[in-house]
Parts: sequence; C-alpha cells; structure tokens
Amino acid sequence: MAEIKVPELAESITEGTIAQWLKQPGDAVEKGEYLLEVETDKVNVELTAEFSGVLKELHKESGDTVQVGETIGVIDESGEASGFQPEENKEAQKPHAAEQQHEVEAKAEEKKQRPIASPSARKLARERGIDLQQVQTADPLGRVRKQDVEAFSGQDAIKQVQAESAKPAAAPKAAAPAQADVPGKPVERIKMSRRRQTIANRLVEVQQTAAMLTTFNEVDMTAVMEVRKRRKDKFYEQHDVRLGFMSFFTKAVVAALKQFPLLNAEIQGNEIIMKKFYDIGIAVSAPEGLVVPVVRDADRLNFAGIEGEILDLAKKARDNKLSLSDLQGGTFTITNGGVFGSLLSTPILNGPQVGILGMHKIQLRPVAIDEERMENRPMMYIALSYDHRIVDGKEAVSFLATVKELLEDPETLLLEG
Repeated sequence: MAEIKVPELAESITEGTIAQWLKQPGDAVEKGEYLLEVETDKVNVELTAEFSGVLKELHKESGDTVQVGETIGVIDESGEASGFQPEENKEAQKPHAAEQQHEVEAKAEEKKQRPIASPSARKLARERGIDLQQVQTADPLGRVRKQDVEAFSGQDAIKQVQAESAKPAAAPKAAAPAQADVPGKPVERIKMSRRRQTIANRLVEVQQTAAMLTTFNEVDMTAVMEVRKRRKDKFYEQHDVRLGFMSFFTKAVVAALKQFPLLNAEIQGNEIIMKKFYDIGIAVSAPEGLVVPVVRDADRLNFAGIEGEILDLAKKARDNKLSLSDLQGGTFTITNGGVFGSLLSTPILNGPQVGILGMHKIQLRPVAIDEERMENRPMMYIALSYDHRIVDGKEAVSFLATVKELLEDPETLLLEG
C-alpha cells in the first residue's frame, strides 16, 4: 500500500482545501496521472499520483482542509481496477466484501457525526484546541463558521449568554448574522471558495493595517490613441500581438517609479525595503475572483514584450492555469476598471505593496485648450492609492502627475527606456 500525501505546495503555503477528486476508490491510477485538485489561497494545484495501482480509499473528501504532509488516501500498488471478475473468484471474495461494507458503514457513521464547518473554522479550531462538536452556530444548515469558533473561545460568548438570560422571556431575540433570509422569499446559499475568502481577508487586512489614501488626476489620451491607430497594424505584423493601452501605462509607471522609489518599496517591521527591480502586477478578472499575475522585470521589456506577457497571463488566469510563481513578488500593481465601464474608483492596495494605479474608462469630455477654445478630448481619470506610512502626499501627487505627463507625450516613454 502506498500513501497519498499532500506535497509541498509553495513557499509559505501550509494547507489547502480539496476542490475535487479526479479519481474515485476502485479506479486504476497511473504514476504521474492527476488524482485531485487542491485549492490554495492563491491558485488551484493539481496533484499527481506518485505510484501506479488502484485507488483503495480516501481519507479526505472534497471541501476538507488538508495540511502539507498529511495522508489523504491510499493506493494499492498490487490491486486491479473494479470490473468483471471470474465466477470462481466472487465466492472467495465475499468475506472481504463484507469487511469492506462494514468499513464503509463505519466511515459513513463517522462522517455523519462530524460537524459541518468551513475550512477557516476548522483551522481556527485546530489552532485553539476546540472540539467543533461543542461549538454552537446560528446557521440554519448547521455549518460552523469562523466567527462561531471565535465566539465560543472568547468572552463574547459568555457576555452574549449573560445578556440573553437577563432579558424578559417575551423580549424578541436579536437577529443572528445568518438570519438575513426573508421568510417565504427565495434565496441561494453559495459556499465561498478558498480564494474568495483569501481575497476578502487580505483586502480587509490592508484597510486595517495600512494608512491608505487616494489621489486623482486625469489624462488626455489623444496622443496615445493616435500612436496606437498609426502603429497597430504594423505592430501586429511584427510581433503577433496587439498594441494595447497596458504597455503604455506599464512603461509610464516604471519610469515614474524610478523617480519616486518609495512607491516601489514595502514595509517590514521598522524597516523600509527599497526594491531595485520592477515586477508589475496586472489585476485580471478570473472566474473565481480577482488575481494579480506579475510581469517580471517590466523595465527590461519593450512594448511587445509587455503586451505578450499580459496576454499570456490573462489567458492562464481565465483557464485557471496560473502558477504560484506567476502571482508572487510584485512591487507595484495596475488595475483597469475601465474595461468594465468604471469612470472613477479608489483601488485598494495589494499588500505588502504600497502603491496601486487605477485606470478607468476613456470618455469624450469638453476640455479647455486655451482661454478661448474648447475641444472634445478622450479623457481618462487615473487614481493612485498609496500607503501614507512611507509615502507622503507630495510624492504621491508628483508620481501621478509624472504618469500623466508621460502618457500625454508617449514618445517620451521611448526615451525613458
């Protein structure tokens, strides 16, 4: 028998959630064949079999949280897949089948007694040594959530009991968080994916730990649009990739970061880490939520190189094929809400980065050319959110003004390298 263990997933990732088993007990398994898909905080990882044989049993099921190194199943290296058996072998295998049936029934009973809980609740319960069967939940489906475990382990639960006992019997009960459903109205409960939970937690964490401010400006996109119109066909013929706006913005951001390096830094304890490289994160909308793959060494790439990298990363994001290395180590982020029609927004920092640039919809607006003339110009609002702990307002405003100036004179981007 060969144990199926959770391998090292990536640096700093110690656990994941089983998204789905691709094989079931009794299925034949070849070495190197995909067995299951594990959802981590950042990407989904498909795990392969290290042995050939028959998948004998599963110790963990879809939705369960698993730790690196944990045994989650067993492969019988000498077994054969379920299928036709000679008549003479069936009788001999009856006692064994009975044992298997007993084992299945025992596991079913164990599963029945096992409380339903979210991965984050199971993790917190393990850390605090709490038996989930003792935790009360207001969820009508009986699902134990992280906040239920926190309430059980803290003084909040005691205070709540005391407050409830002091109320008159006829007093209405306070509405529980999960009782937002309107009686008689149709609702649907959808389990949050591990990635969506991670996104939510990180965004809240950034807002709680960073001194985030946002400054705004607007860019006249006339010059960039003229360059694209004039060069797009030849650019595509030469590089087999289309000339988009992202390469212009990436180039402008890198040039501005060189002038204002604190926006390319991060805080670690009482130290500021000044990064001398430019790995630019590009926010991409994926089926399971926003992801930020990274264009490495953007300062060393030309326009075609940047557009090609963004195209490849966006495709991998849509196909759920991003690796952890695609997502780690960015120094600054660009997000483009304009593709969805956003006219103006305040982007949230992608911690531990201290700066993020938000692009928006290009819209024709009347612009004063001089004291006497007005023209309709393709204008875009841009926003820079920054961590005021290390970036001052003057530096942030100057950074955004530099991006504006470079985009309104795109030939300067070539001179900036």
